Amino acid sequence: MNKGPRFGTRGRKGYVMIQASAATDRCSLRDGTKMQLGEMLLDRGLLTEEQLKEALAGQGQGGHRKLLGEVLVEMGYVTEDQVLSVLAEAYGVPYAKVSPKLADPKVIESLPREFLETHGVLPLFLVRGRLTVAVAEPANLYLVEEITRLSNYDVQIVASAATDIQNTLRQYLPDANVFVIDDIYQELNDDDFAVVERQITELSKLEEVAGHSPVVKLVNFLIYSAVQEGASDIHIEPENGRLRVRYRVDGRLYQKISPPPAMQMAIVSRIKIMSGMDISERRLPQDGDIHVMLDGRPVDLRVSTMPGKNGEKVVVRIIDSSNVIVNVEKLGFTAEMLKTWRGIVSQPNGVVLVTGPTGSGKSTTLYSAMVELNSEEINISTVEDPVEAGIAGINQFQVNEKAGFTFATALRSLLRQDPDVIMVGEIRDSETARIVTQAALTGHLVMSTLHTNDAPSAVTRLINLGVEPYLVAAIVRGVLAQRLVRKICVHCKEPIEVDAITRKAVEQSIGKFDTLYHGAGCTKCRSTGYSGRVGIFELFIPSEHVLEAIGKGANLHELRAVLSKVKYVNLRQDGLRKAVEGLTTVEEVFFSTAL
Repeated sequence: MNKGPRFGTRGRKGYVMIQASAATDRCSLRDGTKMQLGEMLLDRGLLTEEQLKEALAGQGQGGHRKLLGEVLVEMGYVTEDQVLSVLAEAYGVPYAKVSPKLADPKVIESLPREFLETHGVLPLFLVRGRLTVAVAEPANLYLVEEITRLSNYDVQIVASAATDIQNTLRQYLPDANVFVIDDIYQELNDDDFAVVERQITELSKLEEVAGHSPVVKLVNFLIYSAVQEGASDIHIEPENGRLRVRYRVDGRLYQKISPPPAMQMAIVSRIKIMSGMDISERRLPQDGDIHVMLDGRPVDLRVSTMPGKNGEKVVVRIIDSSNVIVNVEKLGFTAEMLKTWRGIVSQPNGVVLVTGPTGSGKSTTLYSAMVELNSEEINISTVEDPVEAGIAGINQFQVNEKAGFTFATALRSLLRQDPDVIMVGEIRDSETARIVTQAALTGHLVMSTLHTNDAPSAVTRLINLGVEPYLVAAIVRGVLAQRLVRKICVHCKEPIEVDAITRKAVEQSIGKFDTLYHGAGCTKCRSTGYSGRVGIFELFIPSEHVLEAIGKGANLHELRAVLSKVKYVNLRQDGLRKAVEGLTTVEEVFFSTAL
């Protein structure tokens, strides 16, 4: 989409150009004569001689030659509208000041969205087979011919400012989040979804329905609004007599909309088509991917379908790279813990583990660590499933189980690639655990994740995966357990009265405190009292006594007994300290750290 006014076109064969001459811009008038833009502005009293001379003097500054119209607008001597109106008159086309109120949303759909964005044109009305289109380049005959071909209508162009066209398009293009769901429903016909269940011969009909504008609009709306609201997942769930769509925001599900149940098959089919799935297969689970650009950034969608009693349920996992890579200082570490964590991940060899349940932010923590370590002097390589965000300067490899490219297979090959630091998405099996151990013992730093409830449990988990206790003691440099808790909304945060039971529970963990806080609920946080999330952490660094206990094969109970004798901050203590600071609530901490 054009980013600003252009009062000329350069370098494309077939264009009629408003071309910058040695002195100024010349326009070819309808009678074949040429006239300078500056002269036309002078004739109409829109410009003075002194202003024109100053603009011409500044036309070549800045390293490249600008068109005169651009220079005049930048200097504030004329407006974009004034330049466009003069050019429109010169080329014999009307000039129109466009706005969202002037455009017809249904007429805008007469041209492909990609074409509208690329060329910055705006269809306005369709009257008796003639399509009126606003353009910012009235001299571009090639563009007019292309509009005629794509729309299959006679075309009348009007000249309009590029910024006005752009602002109007933003109001009506599908990803502008301006869809009114009721309007989409009103466009539906009962016949659109009268598809016979599970008839292979009906698949062409179902695919056609899935491509209908109302369904496309609704699916686009769901994806766009989910990303805008910071949702991690979209759940599309058919129930008996209803269809509901829920978003997971800040770790909690809430209902977004409830479309008509008759739309369920078309919505599912549309998502399957987008993610490359087989729309004829409704008896087995399927997985797929969708790659989209939203607001100029790439967003990956992992799609999973599951057949159920009332139809297929769809879950769309949103992987927004802008949320995956976070500065390590913004994760929620205390200053002391951050210093210790940086020391651990700077070790020349060994294993560093991050543990926690699904959705606890493990990948974000590892990505943040790799970004800090990334430099020209070291080779960092990853094996992931999936690769959640690309990092410049780091070699990232995607596991493909179906092709036999597993974590273990990838690790064996990666060790021949001269790595310094290896990040393994997850230690899932004994073979991967064994290769990770070998890599750590041979001088590599390996970072990975495990699914355990707390940090000490990672030690027993490695032993259960077949790593000898003495090897675990030799390779483990540190284990970070973490959870994500919801932050109190800053717009409605307020202190609360603390009852005696809560005060006693908190003081038993972290000692005396003054007050606690909560969110009263407001429009900014959808009346939940929470907005955003922050990490709570438990950093386990094996001391000599702990290493000795691990080497002797100590079980989890014995290991915790040893840890109780040293300075050690567990998950609940770190969370309660953040609650006292006003970052989160006691309820969030107790809920997230319950074993």
